Amino acid sequence: MTFRLAAPAAAMLAAALATAAPAPAQDLHFPSLSYRTGPFGAGGIPFADGYSDYLTLMNERDGGIGGVPIRQTECETAYNTEKGVECYEAIKGDSPLILQPLSTGITYQLIPRVTADGIPLHTMGYGRTSAKNGAVFSHIFNYPANYWDGASIAIKHLLDINGGDLSGKKIALVYHNSAYGKEPIRTLEELSEKHGYALSLLPVDSPGQEQKSQWLQIRRDKPDYVLMWGWGVMNPVAIQEAANIRFPMENFIGVWWSGSENDVLPAGAGAHGYKSLAMHGTGMDYPVYADMKQYVIDAGKAAGAGDQVGSVLYSRGMYAAMLAVEAARKAQEIHGTAEITPAMMRDGMEALEITEERMAEIGLPNFGPAFAVSCENHGGPGRGLVQQWDATAKQWNLITDWIESDLEVIDALVAEDSAAYAAEAGITPGCN
Repeated sequence: MTFRLAAPAAAMLAAALATAAPAPAQDLHFPSLSYRTGPFGAGGIPFADGYSDYLTLMNERDGGIGGVPIRQTECETAYNTEKGVECYEAIKGDSPLILQPLSTGITYQLIPRVTADGIPLHTMGYGRTSAKNGAVFSHIFNYPANYWDGASIAIKHLLDINGGDLSGKKIALVYHNSAYGKEPIRTLEELSEKHGYALSLLPVDSPGQEQKSQWLQIRRDKPDYVLMWGWGVMNPVAIQEAANIRFPMENFIGVWWSGSENDVLPAGAGAHGYKSLAMHGTGMDYPVYADMKQYVIDAGKAAGAGDQVGSVLYSRGMYAAMLAVEAARKAQEIHGTAEITPAMMRDGMEALEITEERMAEIGLPNFGPAFAVSCENHGGPGRGLVQQWDATAKQWNLITDWIESDLEVIDALVAEDSAAYAAEAGITPGCN
C-alpha cells in the first residue's frame, strides 16, 4: 500500500527526522588559514604546501582517516590579524576539526572565540605560551614546544658551549615588534637573573626591512651573542646586516621561525655558520617522502610548484598536519566513530600520544620528539634542537641532540600567566 502525505505534514515529518537522526558527515574538514602573499609569504607558502600535501597523501594513499575522506579549504590571511578573524568567522560554521593560523596575533584574537565555539586550535611552537595549561585553555594546544621553551633552549645551548657559565656575557635580542616577537622577553629576563648575563632588547618594526640602526647598535655594543625572533622578510635582512658588520655567525641564533632556507640563501657565503633552533629533523631522508613523491608530487596533486618540498618550513607544515591526523585518529578511537566532530577532535588532541614507534610507522623516524598530551600539559615536552647553516653545501645540519627547556622556570611562568588570564576571562580552571 502506498500513500502520499500532504505537504505540511511531509515537511513536519522531514524536520522531525532531521532532528532525531542528523545526516552523517561526509568528510573531515581541515581548513588552512594560510598566507601566500605579502612580506611573510616566503614563510607561509612552504608551510601551507607541506600541510596540504600531507593531507592529500592521506586521501590518495589511505582513503582519508579511518575511511572518511579529508576535505581541505584554504583562506588567505596575508598574516593580517583582522583578515585572520574574518577567515575564522567564515569557516567556523562548516565543522572545522582544527585550526592552525600560523600567526601569534591571529591566535590571541581567536583564543576566546574558538573556546566559546568548541573548536580546537593548534599553535605549534607559536601563539600564547601559557596555553600550555589546558586547565585554563581548554581548546588551545601548542605542542611539541612553545616560545618560552625556545628561549630557554637557546640559553641552554649557550651554557653548553660556555662551560655552563654565562655570567658577565652580553646577549642581545633582535625581535619582531609584535606579540610574536615579544613572547620570549619575560623568559629571557628571568634566565638573565638566574645565569648572570646582561640582556639588551632591539625591536624591529614590521615587516622588518629596515634594521640599520639595530645592527649599528650591535656593532657598537659588541654583545657576545645575538638571538633573533624574526619572521618573513625580517630574517634575511637581519642575517645580511649581521654579515655586513662581520658579526660572528656562530654566535647568532634564531628561533625556529628564523631558520629556513629562505632566511639564509640571500646572504650567500655570508650566512655560513648561522644557527637556529629546530623543533624537528631536517632534509628528506625519511620514508614518508617516497610516498609523498609517488602519491602527491608525481601524481600532479601537490599544493604548490613543488620547489619547496623537503625545505624546513615544508617539513614543518607536514609535521603539523601529521600531528593533526594522529589526533583525529585518536578522536575516532575514543569516540568509536570515524565521523568525528570538532568537540571529539579536541578530545583526541588532549589524549594524543606520539611514540617513536608510531613515528617510524608514519615514515618519520627520529623526526620529532616522543610526547604525550594531557589536560595539565597542552604543550608537549618542551624540547628542541639547534641547527647550523652550511653555505657551501646549502643545507642545515643538526649540531645538538634534543635539549629540554628549563621547566622549573617555564612552568612557573606558565602557571602565573595562565592564572592571570583565567581571572581576567572569568574562567574556573579545572580538568575533567
